[in-house]
Amino acid sequence: MTTGTSDPSRHGLRLWHVMLALALLYLWRLGAAPLFDVDEGAFAQASRHMLASGDWGHTYLNGADRFDKPILVYWFQALSMAVFGLNEWAVRLPSALWTLGAAWAVGRAVAREQGEYAGAVTALVFGTALGFMALGRASTADGLLNALLILTGLSMWRFASTRAMSALYWAYFWTALGLLAKGPVAVVVPGGALILWSLFSDRGRTAWAALWAPKGWALALLVAGPWYAYALNRHGMAFIDGFILKHNIERFSDPMEGHTGGLLYYVVIWPFLCLPWTPLMAGVVWRAKAFWRQPQTRFWLVWALWVLGFFSLSGTKLPHYLLYGTAPMLWLMAQVWLQAGRGWHIAVWLGLAFTTVSLAGSGHWAQSMAPQIEDAWYAQLLQSAAPADQILIVGGVVAVAILALGLWGWVGARANTRVGAPHPSRQVASLGTRLMWSATLSMGAYTALVLPWWGVAVQGPWKAMGEHLRTNDLNATQWATHHPSLGFYAQRDVPRRAPQPGELGVTRDTKLKALPPHEIVYSVRGVTLARPLSP
Repeated sequence: MTTGTSDPSRHGLRLWHVMLALALLYLWRLGAAPLFDVDEGAFAQASRHMLASGDWGHTYLNGADRFDKPILVYWFQALSMAVFGLNEWAVRLPSALWTLGAAWAVGRAVAREQGEYAGAVTALVFGTALGFMALGRASTADGLLNALLILTGLSMWRFASTRAMSALYWAYFWTALGLLAKGPVAVVVPGGALILWSLFSDRGRTAWAALWAPKGWALALLVAGPWYAYALNRHGMAFIDGFILKHNIERFSDPMEGHTGGLLYYVVIWPFLCLPWTPLMAGVVWRAKAFWRQPQTRFWLVWALWVLGFFSLSGTKLPHYLLYGTAPMLWLMAQVWLQAGRGWHIAVWLGLAFTTVSLAGSGHWAQSMAPQIEDAWYAQLLQSAAPADQILIVGGVVAVAILALGLWGWVGARANTRVGAPHPSRQVASLGTRLMWSATLSMGAYTALVLPWWGVAVQGPWKAMGEHLRTNDLNATQWATHHPSLGFYAQRDVPRRAPQPGELGVTRDTKLKALPPHEIVYSVRGVTLARPLSP
C-alpha cells in the first residue's frame, strides 16, 4: 500500500521528528500527578516493597501476598526507583519507555513498506491516541503488556508474510515476556488473532506452521518458565488460586470489584479511547471491505475484532482491556489518513480541536456539577480542588491554534491550485508536519495541565496524608477504605483493617459517623487520621 506521494520524507516529516514529540509528551511532567488509586497505587507500593525488602521473586501489598499480576513490571518499576528515587516519575517511567518503543517499532515497520512519511504518521497516531497516552503514563502492567502485544503482532505478521523463522522466534520471545507481564492474555490475544486470520486467509496453514515450532516453545519456556516454576514451588495452591483462578478465570467468567457492562460496553467506549483520531474510525468502517481484501490489513482488522468480541464476553469489563485491540485499529486509521482526501483532513482537525476543549473543560464541568454528585466525598473533593477555569481557557486557546494550523493548510492548498501546486511530496510533508504540531499541542495540554489537575483534585489528599505519616514516622491502617498509594507515600505498609486501640487509622471523613468512637489526629481535604477510643 502506498501513500500516493513520491517521497515526502525528503522534504518534511520524519519518524525521528515524531519520536521527539512523543518523548516530550510522555516524559515531561510524567510525575506531576499523584498516583491514581487503586491500580497505580497498588503497583507502585508493591514495587516499593520489593525494592525495600530485597525479595525480587514475589510481591506484597501492605503485608499481604499480591497475586494479581506476574513479576515483570514490578522488576522494571523497582529498578527505575533504584536509579531515580521513590517518586511518581520513576515508577511510571517503564510504561512510558515501553509505549514509546512500541510506537517507534510500528513506525519503522510501516516505513519499511510505505516510506518514512507513512511510518511517521502511523507512529504519531499510535502515540497520541488518548488510550495509549493513559497507559503509557500509568504505573501499571498494561502499558508494558500493550507494547509487548504490539511487538508480538508485528513479528507474527512478518512471519505470516515472509515465513522468516527469526520473526516467529521473536514473536515467541515477546509472548513469553507478556506472560511475565500479565499472564495468559499475552497468548490469547495474538494467538486467537493469528488463528482466525489464518483460517480466513489460507485455511489455517500459517497458524499451524506458527504453532508447530518446537524451538519457539523452548524459547518461551526458557524465558517465562523459571519464574512460574519458582512461584508455584514457593506458594503452591495459593498461587494457582490467587493468580490462575481468581485473577484470570474468575475475572473472565464473573464481574470483579463491580466492573461490569453489557455486550455493547466496548463498542461505546472505543471511540473515546481513540481520541483525537476518532473521525478516522468512520473511514475504517467505510473501507472495511477493501481492508479485508488485503492480507495485511485483514490481519489487523481480524485482531481488532477478535479483541472486541472476546472481551465483550468477559464478565469483568475495564476500558483498558480493549486497548489490546486498539493498536491494530489505530494502524488502520492511519491508513485512512494516508489515503484520504481533504474532507477527512478537515474532520481530523475538528476532532483535534474538540478533544482539546473537551479534556481541558472536564475539570470545570465536573466542579460545576459537583453539587449533583451522589457520592458526597467525591463532591467534596471536587469542590475543594483548585478552580479549573484557567485550564479550560488555555484549552480554548490551544484549540484555536490547532484550527489555525488546519485553516492555514487549507488556504495554502487552494492558493497552490490557482497558481500552480508545488511538488506533491512537499504538500504532503507540510500537511504531516502541521498534523504533528496539532496533535502535540492537543495532547500536550492534556498531559501538562488536565491530568495533573485531576490527580491533585482526587488523589492530592491521599498523597498529603501519606507524606504526613512518613515525615512524622507514624504507622497507620486503612480504616474502611482502600487507597494503596498511602503506603507508597508513607514508605511503609498501611494494611487494610480497623485500627486497634492505641493505633491510628486513615479513612474518609464521610465514613467517620459510621465508625466506633474515635479522636481525630489530623485531617486534609476529607482524608482523616483518627485514633479509636478505648471502650
